[in-house]
Amino acid sequence: MSSTILHPTGLAPTAADDDGGEAKNPFLVALGERVRALRARRGMTRKATALAADVSERHLANLEYGIGNASILVLLQVAQALQCSLAELLGDVTTSSPEWLLLRELLEHRDEATLRRVREAVGQMLGTGGGNARTSARSPRVALVGLRGAGKSTLGAMLAEDLGYPFVELSREIEKFAGCSVSEIQGLYGQNAYRRYERRALEEAIQIYPEAVIATPGGIVSDPATFNLLLAHCTTVWLKAEPEDHMKRVLAQGDLRPMAASREAMDDLKGILAGRAAFYSKAELQLDTSAQDLQASFRLLRQQVRDALALPPT
Repeated sequence: MSSTILHPTGLAPTAADDDGGEAKNPFLVALGERVRALRARRGMTRKATALAADVSERHLANLEYGIGNASILVLLQVAQALQCSLAELLGDVTTSSPEWLLLRELLEHRDEATLRRVREAVGQMLGTGGGNARTSARSPRVALVGLRGAGKSTLGAMLAEDLGYPFVELSREIEKFAGCSVSEIQGLYGQNAYRRYERRALEEAIQIYPEAVIATPGGIVSDPATFNLLLAHCTTVWLKAEPEDHMKRVLAQGDLRPMAASREAMDDLKGILAGRAAFYSKAELQLDTSAQDLQASFRLLRQQVRDALALPPT
């Protein structure tokens, strides 16, 4: 049975609450924004999130728009569906210990460039990922990141052939581990199981291939530990594209997964892209594949990667 999100008065929320009947609570508005942002980062539709959280889609919509006061159990269900901690959902992941509080104070209000340097230095110090090859020779493992339809598989295969490197499509490696398709993994075992297979496939690829071109799934940025591993052991390239090109390429491939089949497909896609762009931008190199045709994109990618790896142009 689905749980009910209650209005602060104890009654179920109504449409009037969203039409200016009373002022929204700022905390609930911010909470709703975080829910939407986390859902976009995970690439989950509202319907899929509501189903995973065992709440009605209407109640989830009310939560996202700051209407109604959700119980702690409902928030826990939503956090589990979004594969995040309740603390992250509530907006405070840095109060769990005095050390966290001291670190937060040191890092608060620092710019992105400074935070990036700190992350890389900490990753190198701990030896657990998070740093990358900027401080030394770049890794000859080239990982392509970006949303589905950016050109990772096509350009990745072309780049691997040009460099004489193995081409690894991580989604296929995940399917080998699981013994079934990606959609079956997610449908039968859920997102958490899929992320475990994804991490395992990346770890094995790093172990097996000292040189490779790796096409990564679009949602690899959803798990910070896996993304840190990627940044630490690969030269990363964000393949960017306009939302319209993402959609056109996905449909041209015959991909009718929920995002592509939804009546609100373009809005969903833009939301996912907005939620992930800040993570994709951590890649060392970037290439806009909407700015030119396939062959021109390949030439630019080839040049960027060869320059980054200090390889001869031909």
